[in-house]
Amino acid sequence: MTTIRRRSDELFNDLYLPEETLKIRQEVREFAEDVIRPVAHKLNTTPESAEGFAREQFDAMAKAGLYEIPYPKDVGGRGLEFPTLAIMTTIEELGYYSASLASAFYDGQAILVGKTLDGAQNEIRSKFLPMLIKGEFVGCFATSEPGASTDLSATSMETIAEKVDGGYRINGVKRWITNSPAGDYILTLCKTGDALTMLLVDMKQEGVSVSAPDLKMGNHVQQTADVSFVNAFAADDRVVGTVGGGLRTAIKALVQGRMGIGAIGCAMAQRAFDFSTDYMTKRKVFGQELARFQHWQYKFAEYAMQIESARNLYQKAALLHDKMGIADTEAAMAKLAGSRVACDIARDAIQVCGAYGFVKTLSGTGQEFPLEAIYRDSKIGEIYEGANEIQTWVIARRIFGREFTG
Repeated sequence: MTTIRRRSDELFNDLYLPEETLKIRQEVREFAEDVIRPVAHKLNTTPESAEGFAREQFDAMAKAGLYEIPYPKDVGGRGLEFPTLAIMTTIEELGYYSASLASAFYDGQAILVGKTLDGAQNEIRSKFLPMLIKGEFVGCFATSEPGASTDLSATSMETIAEKVDGGYRINGVKRWITNSPAGDYILTLCKTGDALTMLLVDMKQEGVSVSAPDLKMGNHVQQTADVSFVNAFAADDRVVGTVGGGLRTAIKALVQGRMGIGAIGCAMAQRAFDFSTDYMTKRKVFGQELARFQHWQYKFAEYAMQIESARNLYQKAALLHDKMGIADTEAAMAKLAGSRVACDIARDAIQVCGAYGFVKTLSGTGQEFPLEAIYRDSKIGEIYEGANEIQTWVIARRIFGREFTG
């Protein structure tokens, strides 16, 4: 894959980022250049399969210490002053070459699973979080079901955890579960009476089965599948948080996950922007380079501002979370802005590049092109981890209050 000049280095200024975050950006960028870039096209264009889990890249991330970044020193982490900001910076750098890898292996593994474990009681946290940091297991975060995804209320949830001697007996089906085809442990949101409880379940036990990976439009590295529970068991000491407090536990992780989706959106937008603007300075139409056409000058000047705004939003949300511990509205804004600009730029980048935007591989020369994969991958950002309509509602609720928005 040809290296294209990163326009963010010229257009975006890291003036306000702390030194530790700048070091993380440089560290992860070097990793992404060395490990992800050479195989990015294959990762991004190969359909899901049972044997297709990107284990080599997963192991490389653990070996390089990337899973140390989000966590305190007592469990083997870096102990950073601004861990959320570092997480989002890491996600953007990984996502520049493979959005689905960043989503599966960092948003899924490090945020949704890892940050949930980081907030668990000590018996779970001290055992499982050091294992995750070392890459010793693949974790899954299971809230969605065939009939419940955006709506995670107890009335919608159909996975039931019945109290039995020593623990819980689980029955139900979870859907769209990231990394489940290779999963070892699964954080499972279950209905317990009239409330929801999060349970940590061993996926290798009898009673847990995983379907073949879903065949999706994009995000191929992020393998998802159905996970079925038939009298599966979780002991009492595998309750994460409190009995009946599962929704609160899930939302804490999902808020950071939404920032992550915003960061991945920035990554895709920047990659599409970089490729297309480079192309526009070289491709001539009617005797002049595309970059001389005022329509495209204005269009991409506007996109430069939108990327800047989206990046600032996810960084502000992350920094606020690190300093105040809460950033629900800011996370919603970050997800909206990042996912939206990724879709918009990918579409226009393909338009200006014409057939060179639409093509995956030019067979006559063997050249590989990134835009069609970015276009496919970008759409899911507007859907998963809380559809964008819900994020808009979260913002409206801050403006008008619950008495008007519900």
